[in-house]
Amino acid sequence: MERDFQEIDPRKLDDNVFELIADQWMLVTAGETDGYNTMTASWGAMGELWSRKICVAFVRPQRYTYGFMNRMERFTLSFFDEGHRDKLEFCGTHSGRDVDKAARTGLMPFPPTDDTVAFRQARLIMVCKKIYTHDLDPDNFLEPDIEDCYPEKGYHRMYVGRLERALRAID
Repeated sequence: MERDFQEIDPRKLDDNVFELIADQWMLVTAGETDGYNTMTASWGAMGELWSRKICVAFVRPQRYTYGFMNRMERFTLSFFDEGHRDKLEFCGTHSGRDVDKAARTGLMPFPPTDDTVAFRQARLIMVCKKIYTHDLDPDNFLEPDIEDCYPEKGYHRMYVGRLERALRAID
């Protein structure tokens, strides 16, 4: 399904951010239409920081998306209806190094800005400009069981992005 989008004020979102990220999942995407990667994520954040509307994405160094996130100035977060869960599962369990995720899932990439990629089937897209990165340091975990999330010690890099555009699908 190809959708058109309209820009919305992020203050008018009626989505519960906890459900949106943790339960419904999202695609974190970086790159341009001629070279990008996307991955499924269920960890992240949205809010206010440094007098800016922000989104936070976390990517492990082992992920193919990591290189794209580091090279690019912007990234997108794409959120989908439940009917696309199988596409999100595929994008979370297969590497873009080995497979064209869009071709395999039927996702239709498009550029919401000149230097980003999102997907036509999304119902909500956040376009973010990176303003801060930080590598998580296990020495700073204050609850010991957080370390259980890292059995292979692949600690995430945190990407804080200033929200430049919020786009809602027009049905």
